[in-house]
Amino acid sequence: MKPPRLASVIERRLLVNYRVDPEAVAPLLPAPLRPQLVRGHAVAGICLLRLGSVRPAWAPAAVGLRSENAAHRIAVEWDGPDGVETGVYIPRRDTASRVNQWAGGRIFPGEHGHADFEVRETPEVLRVAYATRDGDTRVDVTAEVTERLEGSELFADLDEASAFFRNGSKGYSATSSGAFLDGMQLRTDAWRIEPGRVTAARSSYFDDPERFPPGSATLDSVLVMRDVPVHWRPLPAMTTSGAVRAAAPAALTCAG
Repeated sequence: MKPPRLASVIERRLLVNYRVDPEAVAPLLPAPLRPQLVRGHAVAGICLLRLGSVRPAWAPAAVGLRSENAAHRIAVEWDGPDGVETGVYIPRRDTASRVNQWAGGRIFPGEHGHADFEVRETPEVLRVAYATRDGDTRVDVTAEVTERLEGSELFADLDEASAFFRNGSKGYSATSSGAFLDGMQLRTDAWRIEPGRVTAARSSYFDDPERFPPGSATLDSVLVMRDVPVHWRPLPAMTTSGAVRAAAPAALTCAG
């Protein structure tokens, strides 16, 4: 069965970004993917996403579903038929929705784990925390919306950061088979992003010294998207080769 195109609204999306030693990231990527570098750093992070009105693209918004979701992601590039392509590799996706967990990898691309989320939001401050039911992953991030993007060593300003993430709209997710990656592309004509500042962040993924030796993964910046209508287009699966070290268990979450 051909996966359907989906429509939804990004009600809230926190992009928590780390600058990472490329040598620490490379073993985490299946071939043919390689790290996409910015100013000599690999770019990785966590996407904390609440989607609303999720439904087939032809259906009215009123019948759509709402869910909290998360994805760990690494910016990557690979050689395509027309040259180098860019996107993100997603070693793990998680969701609070049993529907997403069941449908991911069956109805639409992207296998999901199940997690419990705790969310507190105001227009200026956002806190998202979650823990996976399998005990593998815990995240707790608090961020403030700011006037300007400051302190980032990856991006000179908000425009540069916005262009980088908009161009990385293709997301390829790890699958339980390990033989291929599920693909999904985010599309929108209403792209808008706000700068932020992290006031607290913990991630069992990026804080793991066996995966990222001390000093190899440093919190860089956070970006915020709110109330953005989007479409999700399934992509052909990508065949992989080679083992991936320390891959987490395995959509629609955070392509782009």
